Amino acid sequence: MERHDPWHHRGSPAAPGRRTLLRAGGAGAVALGGLGAFAACGAPPAGRTGGQEAAAEDRSATERALVFSNRTGYLDVGEDRHSRPTLDAFRRRTGIDVAYAEDIDDNAEFFGKVGKRLAAGQDTGRDLICVTDRMAGRMIRLGWAQRLDAAHLPHAFANLAPGFRAPDWDPGRVHSYPWTGIPALIAYNRKATGGRTVDSVSQLLEDPRLKGRVGLLREMRDTVGLTLLDMGKNPEHVTAEDHAAAIARLRGAVDRRQIRRFTGDDYTGDLNRGDIAACIARAGDLVQLQADNPDIRYAIPDAGYLLSSDNLLVPQQARHKRNAERLIDYYYQPEVAARLAAAIHHVSPVVGLREELAKIDKDLADNPLIIPSEAMAAKAHAFRLLTPAEDKAFESAFAQLTGA
Repeated sequence: MERHDPWHHRGSPAAPGRRTLLRAGGAGAVALGGLGAFAACGAPPAGRTGGQEAAAEDRSATERALVFSNRTGYLDVGEDRHSRPTLDAFRRRTGIDVAYAEDIDDNAEFFGKVGKRLAAGQDTGRDLICVTDRMAGRMIRLGWAQRLDAAHLPHAFANLAPGFRAPDWDPGRVHSYPWTGIPALIAYNRKATGGRTVDSVSQLLEDPRLKGRVGLLREMRDTVGLTLLDMGKNPEHVTAEDHAAAIARLRGAVDRRQIRRFTGDDYTGDLNRGDIAACIARAGDLVQLQADNPDIRYAIPDAGYLLSSDNLLVPQQARHKRNAERLIDYYYQPEVAARLAAAIHHVSPVVGLREELAKIDKDLADNPLIIPSEAMAAKAHAFRLLTPAEDKAFESAFAQLTGA
């Protein structure tokens, strides 16, 4: 049962397509031509962090301002469709004027806007950005992200969920904090499968009853990562040989016409109609699908699932770092985190929000796709940070498979 309050925003779910616009739409472009192109134009090579100018002077004490660039559909929206209740409350509480922009839709496009400036040690005009884990890792390695001050982040430090604390691309979360988690798992339409459960990649790739009705994601790390797990391989330690074996297995399924297509977020319509009977899916999409169609089910494979994240970083020459840290810390308060989770329907990286989320919507508070159970969290795996050469090779092999 929902409780009415001034921040209530049901009826304004996050816009569909926000994940694929970034992850699938620009994955290959960035891996092969985005950051690599910036390196060729003067950015220091991966692993070198001393090539840029020192961080800009922080003007937060005298300028109560902040520019925040985020994904489309990644913040709560008021009933008037224009206000941003949690962000408006932050403005009132702190007196900081936040300029909020939903201008990160595609990796290649966004880094086309800011990459040359970052490489040249110039201000991008943004104090806080939200980028995928692999992009965050690249920016940190290139020296394009400022170190955060732990003393300014008491809520974030205390309330960050254990599974998000030590990514290999930012050990100890020195430069970043996650905005949300994105599990990749298996979904199926029970009506389309004739009531059968689909809970493994082996079924997706080999069950003849699903032939021609399987969807796989165009995001290499999700599809290859889940395939590796099904093969008994750990994507946290993937080798070139492991990757090649997973690609070969996927190629076999493609050649047998087991796979209907490789998809972006547009799989949701096919899954809802039953044109795709089973697929690799992202948890945030399934919450809304299940609300509208009781035949939509999901499964956590026994072998495990892939968990990636979108992350908040302060660009190297941002001028309002302290103000940005205040915003990060604000969203790690359970009451605020609950309102964000209720709006965007993704895994929250904040512990202790269940009680607050239950006040908004008890069903969401009990949904492991938003607050994972201990058993679910124990099955999460990450795809390790790749070197630039590995990234180019892995993405190229996957692009040949998908026809991208």
